Amino acid sequence: MGKVSKNRVSVAPMMDWTDRHCRYFHRLLAPNALLYTEMVTTGALLHGDVDRHLRFDPSEHPVVLQLGGSEPDDLAACAKMATEYGYDEINLNCGCPSERVQKGAFGACLMAEPELVRDCVAAMRAATPLPITVKCRIGIDDMEPRQGLWTFVEKVHAGGCDTFVIHARKAWLKGLSPRENREVPPLDYALVRDLKRDFAGLNFVLNGGVTTVHDTLSHLDTFDGVMLGRAAYQNPHILTEVEEALHGTTALPLQTLIEKMIAYAQAQREMHGTPLHSITRHMVGLNAGKRGARRWRQILTVDALKAKTPQDVFWPALEAIS
Repeated sequence: MGKVSKNRVSVAPMMDWTDRHCRYFHRLLAPNALLYTEMVTTGALLHGDVDRHLRFDPSEHPVVLQLGGSEPDDLAACAKMATEYGYDEINLNCGCPSERVQKGAFGACLMAEPELVRDCVAAMRAATPLPITVKCRIGIDDMEPRQGLWTFVEKVHAGGCDTFVIHARKAWLKGLSPRENREVPPLDYALVRDLKRDFAGLNFVLNGGVTTVHDTLSHLDTFDGVMLGRAAYQNPHILTEVEEALHGTTALPLQTLIEKMIAYAQAQREMHGTPLHSITRHMVGLNAGKRGARRWRQILTVDALKAKTPQDVFWPALEAIS
């Protein structure tokens, strides 16, 4: 089995958010964080444009491909693709509660089928030397977590998974929207602590409700890692603060960051015809709370739609903050 990354802070896989452009930007802010792709379904890879889904910039390493699927053979085939593209890990999504995912019989509903998840992990393990991890909730619907989650971890570990990313909320498959499922079910960090105690030989990464540097560092005293979600996207500055606290890393000056993003945007435009807005939209929250932040947001969202060059957007945005 491949060696699981020791990067203790990660940025969660978030649909429509953590695409390759977001990850490139986050890597500039957080040289030591573990970055995740959006969830990519096995169907998208087996029947779609593989390169569009899997290509990434080498600077994104270490980067994890999160897969969505429930057929062991399909997941094994996609694991081979991930290996060929140079990913560092593969994560199986067992936590997404959306109706679209449920119709595909994967995501959070897999928590009710630990034997199937075990077989999926085993199939991927046989297909790639990369480490296979699983992201899940503490339970679904009326499942009793101290029975269902413990059984899930035990059986999935038997398939070869040693690292679990636990979103410390239940997922309600009926009655709550995906957004509500991120906010309404109560957090239960104590339960995840007990899980780690009872499976002392495994690695547990905590996800859910972590919004500050203090929270991040505090949870690292207990867990093997912490995964930041919306907080890292909506206020990317938290990534630089965590980096400084954990690694003593000095944040890039804003002008240097802008220069690197200009070069990246130009390259993406030339190679792939990438619209500038597809890149700038991930940077909107960077200067939240600063003088000029409103104008910064306006330039990166509205002006970026009609700008002819990256410089036409980035330099005025920098001037708005300066």
